[in-house]
Amino acid sequence: MESSVVVPWLVLGVLMAISSTQVEAAARAFFVFGDSLVDNGNNNYLATTARADSPPYGIDTPSRHPTGRFSNGDALGSEPTLPYLSPELKGDKLLVGANFASAGIGILDDTGIQFMNIIRMFKQFLYFEEYQNKLADLVGKDEAQRIVSEALVLITVGGNDFVNNYFLVPFSARSRQFNLPDYVRYLISEYRKLLMRLYDLGARKVLVTGTGPLGCVPAELAMRSPSGQCATELQQAAALYNPQLVEMVNGLNSQLGANIFIAANTQQQTSDFISNPGAYGFTTSKIACCGQGPYNGLGLCNQLSNLCSNRNEYVFWDSFHPSERANGIIVDMILNGSTNYMNPMNLNAFLALDTKTKT
Repeated sequence: MESSVVVPWLVLGVLMAISSTQVEAAARAFFVFGDSLVDNGNNNYLATTARADSPPYGIDTPSRHPTGRFSNGDALGSEPTLPYLSPELKGDKLLVGANFASAGIGILDDTGIQFMNIIRMFKQFLYFEEYQNKLADLVGKDEAQRIVSEALVLITVGGNDFVNNYFLVPFSARSRQFNLPDYVRYLISEYRKLLMRLYDLGARKVLVTGTGPLGCVPAELAMRSPSGQCATELQQAAALYNPQLVEMVNGLNSQLGANIFIAANTQQQTSDFISNPGAYGFTTSKIACCGQGPYNGLGLCNQLSNLCSNRNEYVFWDSFHPSERANGIIVDMILNGSTNYMNPMNLNAFLALDTKTKT
């Protein structure tokens, strides 16, 4: 569904980072917003084609069954937060946080219209308000506000605004409305509004991810690049988008007088092992483990697809989403990376901060 290379595993890797900062401290809740890269099952409750609810998704989980994530496994074998639509999310489970993400969505409401029933960003935020009301009923309003303000929030969105909107078809409505640089500026301005809405809803520690190498995923190679070279226009889009996202995040922090947001430059993070997979122990960064057609990049991964025997040798699990091993490399960069990858600091340093904002 999405071609930015961030991670379902990121949800679990972030949980590890949260845990490591909680010696002699109350547990920190975790909230997740965004697209299929972090959707852990909300779309299973919706009438949509944007779902990962059938084998071989989840083949490397402890149960070997699909979990709703667009991935082959869960590296930790645990579930840090439940999908907001899960009927199990009630009572004390609300204290852990919630995942509001939905495969297929973008920054813009017209992104992913082909998927019909998905939870667009404005609806994810409405659900977040609804969640806070449920939490307040459980623990009281003041305690609910404290839980939200001390929580870590992950937002992963933007890749679909290119692959499932601007570049979805030749002469798309958005490509007729904007040239690419202007479209990127528009996306950044709309993303800024989303981040400010999160701030207004009480979020004070927010990890913001950029897009990965959009033109290098197997789906785009299959459709646009018979030679196997990364698709130029999509690569240009990512190259324009990611630096402007970092700049926007830094500007918001300056405006708010605190480091509320950190940005992960996932294009920079992944370009190394996309261009030189052997250095990281992969055999290919072009062919998906599960799929069909050129590069296993056409259509969805399903029970009739080609399926590799060793997922650890592949950068990509399916036509868009990385394998768990690739995800682990990205997570380590997010947790511990230098300012080449993380701005203004990495996640471990961010979680150690005592955030204070201007009054």
